[in-house]
Amino acid sequence: MVTVVRYALRVGVVLACLSGAGVGVAAPARAAAAGFATELSGLPTEFTAGDGVQTVSAVVSRRDGGCVKVRWSMVLTVQGLRLDQVKMDRIEETGLFPLEIRTQGSTARLTDRQLDPGTLCPGRTVTARYRVAFAEDVSRGRVTLAAEAYDAQSRLLARQAATREVIGTEVEATPTAAPTDEPSADPTDEPLEPAGVDDEVEPSEEVVAEVPPAASGGRPVSSSGGFGVVQAAFLLGALLLSLGVGLLLRLRQLTKTAEAAEPAVGLDFERAAPPQRGWGLLRR
Repeated sequence: MVTVVRYALRVGVVLACLSGAGVGVAAPARAAAAGFATELSGLPTEFTAGDGVQTVSAVVSRRDGGCVKVRWSMVLTVQGLRLDQVKMDRIEETGLFPLEIRTQGSTARLTDRQLDPGTLCPGRTVTARYRVAFAEDVSRGRVTLAAEAYDAQSRLLARQAATREVIGTEVEATPTAAPTDEPSADPTDEPLEPAGVDDEVEPSEEVVAEVPPAASGGRPVSSSGGFGVVQAAFLLGALLLSLGVGLLLRLRQLTKTAEAAEPAVGLDFERAAPPQRGWGLLRR
């Protein structure tokens, strides 16, 4: 009986020591978080994928006490999408703020490499701004943002988290076909043959009448057949040419005949004059 009591006392002492150690560890954490509050502002009711960049702010305040420097850490957790489909930057008035990024599964922690430029005092706030954007190929998912403010000794001052839906372009499972002007084919009907395949079908008279003859291609329909002005002009010209050639031949023939009938000029003068008797010497 005495042995059992001793063991019970020993166990009680050990438990009391462990409880005291736990209280000693938790006390500084509660003391450090006392009087601080953090909130998220600028969060939309839902994020739209591919809709540009959204700016989210984390604000920490203090009710009492002295002034402290703040280091921010943003915890990003996604569901239904991947971390590489999310882009987040920490910005200040001077530009991008350097971050240390650590990822594990679907969670990423973005911690400031430097202390925030502002100083947290009672009645004043320190703000951290983040730019968030989602890729266009996101269909639907959820994102949780948890802003944590730490002091220079890396003690947690305050924490605030919010969850929002991420909506993207939803792809329909069975896209409807675009309407066309062509009538839908009935599977029971026979397939239609293209025009011009059947050689036995003769064209109607109306169709033939509309097509001009091949010989008159390129000319007006009014001069495509019959005896026209052009043909008459050609015949008249040929007739006049024949008459002219005939007249020229006739004139040439008459000229030759006239030359043959005309006597030679100067033949009488060329004849030797007959000897004339001259006066002879008078005989005595």
